[in-house]
Amino acid sequence: MEKKEIMLKLGCHVGMSGKEMMLGSVKDAVRFGANTFMLYTGAPQNTKRKEIAELRIEEAQEMMKEYGMDEFVVHAPYIINLANTVKPETFEIAVEFLELELARTEAMGSNTLILHPGSHVGAGVEAGVEQIAKGINAVLTKDTKVHIALETMAGKGSEIGRNFEELAMIYDKVVHNDKLRVCFDTCHTSDAGYDIIHDFDGVIEQFDRLLGKNQIAVFHMNDSKNVPGAGKDRHENFGFGQIGFDALMYIMNHKDFMKVPKILETPYVKDPDDAKKSYAPYKYEIAMIRSGIFNPDMQKDILAEIK
Repeated sequence: MEKKEIMLKLGCHVGMSGKEMMLGSVKDAVRFGANTFMLYTGAPQNTKRKEIAELRIEEAQEMMKEYGMDEFVVHAPYIINLANTVKPETFEIAVEFLELELARTEAMGSNTLILHPGSHVGAGVEAGVEQIAKGINAVLTKDTKVHIALETMAGKGSEIGRNFEELAMIYDKVVHNDKLRVCFDTCHTSDAGYDIIHDFDGVIEQFDRLLGKNQIAVFHMNDSKNVPGAGKDRHENFGFGQIGFDALMYIMNHKDFMKVPKILETPYVKDPDDAKKSYAPYKYEIAMIRSGIFNPDMQKDILAEIK
């Protein structure tokens, strides 16, 4: 019997705004050649959100079916900081908004809400972890249909999640931790000091021992502007940074994660003639990844086509 080839689930961050909302998100994904995507339900820096009825969900889902997209992920806004023990009002707002984001994610038809664990703002990792678990326990029930995917972090400032042990600490304190998953960010893990360039399998062995590799629900496939261990978190275009094309492609096509969505969050290419303009790289990066051939002139090609 012939073995059926598994189609790579490859997508990118797309916007959701204006009158088209989620329908516009799907249109962007199609335009970029993606078969999955990630969106924020509104601006990641604030809590202003439209009503669910205004998101044009049914039209978006119809278009997804038309183009064979069966999965997408939602990213919670950066302003949610469940780890804050210093300002009770910040924690309370984070919990309330996380609950609303879970409801929006379910209504839109996604099973995965990506969440930055948070920053302890000087209170220490243990206090931060306790607070994160407290917040998650306030919103998750045995009937929650959406998974919260804790993102691996780069280690800047007082971020929690800079290593797998910290994520495991959160898992251990969450009552309904069957509702938790992990978002594995390649830039962040490299910046945090994991050798995903030369020993991705060894890194995954560590992850598997602590959390189980089946817990990885999504990958953020980002190159890094910084050397491994820098702890800075600055994304670079796919193959153009310190991780490199070959190492990222090994992860992209890893046999254990072929069914897991791979999402690009790479920077827009800036217009050298107009500082106010920049262009999405995703169509070009996705084409390059699908071909398996690195294009060192990709950024020039983007600018040439626009001009």
